[in-house]
Amino acid sequence: MLEKIDLKKKLTKAEYDLRMEELVPKLGRLQRECQKYKIPVMIAFEGYGASGKGVQIGELIQGLDPRGFQVYAVKNETEEERMHPFLWRFWTKMPPKGRIAIYDSSWYRKVLIDRFDGKTSEKEVENSFRSIRSFEEQLTADGMVMIKIFLAIDKREQKKRLEKLLDSKETAWRVSEGDLKRNRHFQEYRAMNEEMLLRTDTAHAPWHIVEATDRRFATVKIYSIVVKTLEQKIREVARKKAEDAEGSGSMTMTEEQPAEDLVLKESVLSKADLSLSYTKEEYKEKLSKLQKKLEKLHGELYRYRIPVVLGFEGWDAGGKGGAIKRLTQRMDPRGYVVHPTASPNDIERAHHYLWRFWTDMPKAGHVTIFDRTWYGRVMVERIEGFCTRQEWQRAYREINDMEKDLTEAGAVVLKFWMQIDKEEQARRFQARQENPEKQWKITDEDWRNREKWDQYEEAVNEMLIRTSSPYAPWIVVEGNCKYYARIKVLETVVEAVEKKLEEKKQEKKRQEERKGGNEHDDQRTAGNQRNHIFESLCDFKQQVKKAGNVREEECDIRPVFQRDRDRSPAL
Repeated sequence: MLEKIDLKKKLTKAEYDLRMEELVPKLGRLQRECQKYKIPVMIAFEGYGASGKGVQIGELIQGLDPRGFQVYAVKNETEEERMHPFLWRFWTKMPPKGRIAIYDSSWYRKVLIDRFDGKTSEKEVENSFRSIRSFEEQLTADGMVMIKIFLAIDKREQKKRLEKLLDSKETAWRVSEGDLKRNRHFQEYRAMNEEMLLRTDTAHAPWHIVEATDRRFATVKIYSIVVKTLEQKIREVARKKAEDAEGSGSMTMTEEQPAEDLVLKESVLSKADLSLSYTKEEYKEKLSKLQKKLEKLHGELYRYRIPVVLGFEGWDAGGKGGAIKRLTQRMDPRGYVVHPTASPNDIERAHHYLWRFWTDMPKAGHVTIFDRTWYGRVMVERIEGFCTRQEWQRAYREINDMEKDLTEAGAVVLKFWMQIDKEEQARRFQARQENPEKQWKITDEDWRNREKWDQYEEAVNEMLIRTSSPYAPWIVVEGNCKYYARIKVLETVVEAVEKKLEEKKQEKKRQEERKGGNEHDDQRTAGNQRNHIFESLCDFKQQVKKAGNVREEECDIRPVFQRDRDRSPAL
C-alpha cells in the first residue's frame, strides 16, 4: 500500500500561498462553529520518524485560536500511565465539547513503535487493536470528530532528514536510536504501519495518508482534510438541531415499548431468593473471618500490582452503603477509594459519559469502589429520557468493551446488584423517615422512583443479561436480609481476589521457569558456539602451517581460548 503512494507531489510557493490564503481563515471560522455547536475534535498525527509531524502541527495551529486547543506529545508511558490500561492516558487527555486536541503520535504507538521495539506481545497487539477500534467507535458515536493523519515518506528521504538533524547539536537530540533502527529496518516497520492502517481504517474514523516529502504540499493537504471534515460535521449537527427543534426529540422507555410486552421479557431478578438470611451471631462470626482475610489479601493485591474495580448498583435503600462500609472496614485506607456517583456536573457532561469513570479507575495494586456506576446510562438516563434510545442501546457494547479493557490490563472487575422487594424498600423508607439521624438518606425523588418500579425492573433485567460476562460478572445480592447481603458481597470479593492472586502466582512461576530454561539454553548454545569456533580456528591453524614460514607455537590458540573460558565459565 504505502510503497505505491506518489511521494513526489509538490506545490510551488505561489500555489501554496494562494491555497493557504483561503484555508487558514476558513479553519478559524470552523473552530468557532465547533465551539458554538459544542463539537469536540481529536486530530492524531502518525507517520515515520522525521516525517514532519511537529512541523505540520505547528503549521496547523496557526489557523486556530490558541484558547480552543491543546497539543499533546505522546512519548513513552510514565510510571503512573504504566499502572493503568494503555488507553487510560488518552481518556484523560480527551477534549471537552467545543475544544480541539491534537496528538503528536497517539494511541497507535502501542501497535507501532512499542510493537517494533518488542514492548508489546502479539497477544497485546491483538487486544490493543480491538481496544483502539472500540475507543474510536465510542467517541465518534458520541459526537467526537476523529481526524487521523499519516505522514508518508520513503526510506531515503527519512535517512536524509535524520542525518541533517544529527549534523547539528541543536537538533541532534531529536533523533533517537529507535529512529535510526527503524530506518535500518524500514521495510519491517512499514509492514507494521500498513497493517495498522488496514485494521483501523473505518467509516467513522478513516485514515488520511499525506505525501510528506514536500512540506508545502503536506501542509495544504492537511488543512484541506481538516477543513472538509469539520464542514461536514457542522452541517450534520446543524441539520440534527433543526430537526430536534421541530419536535423529533428523544423517546422514553414507555414510548418505545408497550407495557404489555414487559411480561414476555427475560428476568434475572425474579430468580433471587429473598428469603435467604443469617442470624446476628452467624453474621458476626462470618464477618470477622472474612474481613481479616480481606485485610491480608489487600496487601497481596498491592504486592502483585493487581487493580480491583467494584461497582455497586441496586434499588434505593438496597444496602449499597452498608455493604461498602463492611467491605472496607479493615482495608488499608491508603489502598482504596470509594467514589459516590451523582448526576454529572457541567465538566462531566462536556465529555463522553464514560470519561469520568475512566479518570477514576485504579492504578495497579489499588481498589476503587463505585457507589453507583456507569450503568446509569442504561437505567436512570434511559428511563428519564436523559439520552436517546440509540445512545443507551449503544452503551451496552461500550460498557462491555470498557470492562474488557480493564480486565485485559489485569484488573478484577465485579458488579453487584443489591436486590430487595418493593415491600422491603417501603419498610426501609419509612424507617428512615421516622429516624431523625437517617432522614437525610430519604428524598422525595426516592418516593417518585417507586412509581417507576416496573420500568426500572425491566431495564435492570436487560442490563444484567447484556452486560454480565465471564471477565466482569454481575452478582445479584439477595438483600432483604442485610446480614446475608453483606456477607455475600465479602465472600464474592474474597473468592475473586484469591483466584486472581493464584493466577498471578502461577504466571510468575511459569515466567521464572521459562527464564531458567532460557538461561540454560543460552549457556548450552554459547558453549556449542565456542566449540565450533575453536574447531574452525584449529582448521585455520592447519591451513596456515601448510602455507609455510609459521612456527607451531605461533598458531596455538589454546591459551586464548582458555583465558576466555575462565572469564565466562558458561563457555
